[in-house]
Amino acid sequence: MKKLCMLGALAVASHAAQAVDFKAGDWTVSLGGIVNAYYTHVACSGDAVGGLALGGNALGCGGESKRTTIGNGLLPNGLVTSATSTQGDYDIKALIGMYNATATDSAISANSGIDVRQAYFTFGNARMGTVKLGRDNGIFGASAIFGDMTLIGAGAPVQATQRGRVTLGHIGAGYSYVGYYGQIAYSTPKSLFGGSGIGLDVALVSPVADTPIVAAPAYSTKSSPQAQAQLSYAAGGFKGWLGAKTQKFEAIAAGARDFTMRAVEAGASYQAGNAGIIANVQSGKGLGILSDADQGDVTTRAYFVQGTYKPAPSLKLGLGYGISRNSENTVGTGGLKSNANLTLGLYYALTPAITLVGEAGRTRSKGFDGGEARMHGGSLGGIIFF
Repeated sequence: MKKLCMLGALAVASHAAQAVDFKAGDWTVSLGGIVNAYYTHVACSGDAVGGLALGGNALGCGGESKRTTIGNGLLPNGLVTSATSTQGDYDIKALIGMYNATATDSAISANSGIDVRQAYFTFGNARMGTVKLGRDNGIFGASAIFGDMTLIGAGAPVQATQRGRVTLGHIGAGYSYVGYYGQIAYSTPKSLFGGSGIGLDVALVSPVADTPIVAAPAYSTKSSPQAQAQLSYAAGGFKGWLGAKTQKFEAIAAGARDFTMRAVEAGASYQAGNAGIIANVQSGKGLGILSDADQGDVTTRAYFVQGTYKPAPSLKLGLGYGISRNSENTVGTGGLKSNANLTLGLYYALTPAITLVGEAGRTRSKGFDGGEARMHGGSLGGIIFF
């Protein structure tokens, strides 16, 4: 989980070394960040599909048949500050990450919205493992989104989210969003299983209410926390993981009933020289499209697969496909049966800090009534890690 935390802070581990370090007494303070911008253009066609139809006119094209935005990709802009120290037998770290959007709908309004996604500290050592307290990304879904090539690009360039926030990658069309929560988490030491490459991460997460985008909230939280866990294995170029999360939701809308979110996932990735592949499957009640229980108690299954290849040291090509399917037409789905996204990407490392990106893809949404909406889109831009 320590690696996932670092990925959450600077998105890609290979860029973490770009941060500037300086000493302050017993502490080493690091300052780094992310800035990115992408020209995205989309065109929508087909039928009107209800619910969180990412390929539809309302969300995919922001209410238009075509739309252009120059804004963030899947990652926001960010400024990340951390401090590390060894005190007694403990390795200590504190981190705060503040994030902001590139594009808004106004040329004169203040772009002052700050998203403090991360604010946590950790302590531990090689014998006891690591304890984390504070706000950070969840465990469930982290391996999928941080392994997605579109993390440093745009993926599905959904216009309704890009202005004032970010694009979606394969969120809602291949995997659910990893989420950011207040939490107390624990990661086992590498030596616990004899250095076999097996790791276990568990977390008690502050319970959340549903946050539907196209309907009023229908659920509140119970007093018990959400629980998340992941069992992982790594050896050579192979990584595998099994994850789960659960939380009780209390109905506040007339006609709704209490339910317990239960979701599981399994995935694996393999890197062999210049070629890499990743596959991930999620399934559960209350899994949601963009956030926990945003469609109520419907069962959703999500599948994501991606292949990449580097024909040259500075160039990576990739193809990724994801689909999220609702198993039943409940009130919370708004009639949405599935979202799917196919993205072809080209990623060129201009320098160790700057990556230029070009992507093209299609997002397709289907309704239980047989309707189908399509969004064709492309993105061109770049990202810098410092």
